[in-house]
Amino acid sequence: MQADKWSVRTGAAAVVALFAATLTIDAVAQVGKAAANRAVQKPAAAQTAAIPPLGPLPPVAVPADNPMSPEKVELGKMLFFDSRLGGDASSPCVVCHQPDKGWGDGGEISRGYPGTQHWRNSQTVLNSAYYNKLFWEGNVTSLESQAPAAAEGNVAGNGDPSLMEMRLRFIPEYVARFKKVFGTEWPRITHAWQAVAAFERTIVSDAKKVPFDRFMAGDKKALNESQLRGMAVYHGKAGCIQCHNGPLASDQKFYSLGLPENEVFKTEPLFQITHRWEHYQKGITESGYRNADLDMGLYYQTKNPKDIGKFRTPSLRELKYTAPYMHNGILYTLEEVVDFYDKGGEDGPNKSPLVRKLGLNAQEKKDLVAFLESLSMDTPLLMDTPTLPHYAPLKGARK
Repeated sequence: MQADKWSVRTGAAAVVALFAATLTIDAVAQVGKAAANRAVQKPAAAQTAAIPPLGPLPPVAVPADNPMSPEKVELGKMLFFDSRLGGDASSPCVVCHQPDKGWGDGGEISRGYPGTQHWRNSQTVLNSAYYNKLFWEGNVTSLESQAPAAAEGNVAGNGDPSLMEMRLRFIPEYVARFKKVFGTEWPRITHAWQAVAAFERTIVSDAKKVPFDRFMAGDKKALNESQLRGMAVYHGKAGCIQCHNGPLASDQKFYSLGLPENEVFKTEPLFQITHRWEHYQKGITESGYRNADLDMGLYYQTKNPKDIGKFRTPSLRELKYTAPYMHNGILYTLEEVVDFYDKGGEDGPNKSPLVRKLGLNAQEKKDLVAFLESLSMDTPLLMDTPTLPHYAPLKGARK
């Protein structure tokens, strides 16, 4: 694995983005002059904001303090699948991010640590390497900090750092691998998270398998007529490009959509317990804690009332494999997602003015779904479970 493979070629990325914008407009023109006009002229606000165009993903950026290597990625993959990085050895990273479920867990709300229940949808880690903020409320800013936040979270992995580190030290193969990768005599938990982060930076879309990316690379047959019409709707009448823009198809900003709460928080005690506990440990007022009935999203980070109900814009890449959708998993199909936005969402605190009635007809909805699906690979990114090493008693010097 050569070093330049992991570097970001920003100049090349800029050229690709410019090419993408030109090619998009040219391609949309193929499905009719009126459709092209909609794609480049509406919404007016989007045009004046110089919104980044959709385009192929650039090479993954790699932090200077956690360089990539094949050995580190291999170690990170093993740790990602290893349940010993968790509280009771039942909750590895992969349990909430399963390859055959779009690298999520396929449920409305993520599974909780045994005896608890989580409170949000498990976001896919596919293309998570491109986010500048992770989790629905954007509370961490790197994969290196995302991994321990999940593994140590009380309703997620619930692992104690010192115990997890000690487990690694009683696994001879890990001792040898950590020494080779990091140069330390014994595994350190911070290095474990760096290895997991390195592995997650390899879980990305393959442009050669994504119809939209092939189209942007010059294959005019990669998108069919319905998908081309859908691209026009995406840029025009539906206004999706206002928030879902750039190569990731996400502006990584925060919005309130007027999304209803998941009904389980009204009927199921374990969900209600977690809801109240999350309010309490995130520093909400006593009144807010005792009357917890709303996931406040970004507000937990800023404590600004204007941020109540706001969540980070998710990427639209790999949607074919990552249902259900939204932070609380209440929409199960892309058709349901399109219908939700077409109706202008529902009432909610701080609802974004960008969420408005669209007036899409049945064909436009169908075409829009077809285009959204073109942002996913032809086949899902699957991966075999690695063989994990065993414990062994320490001999000789005790550490």
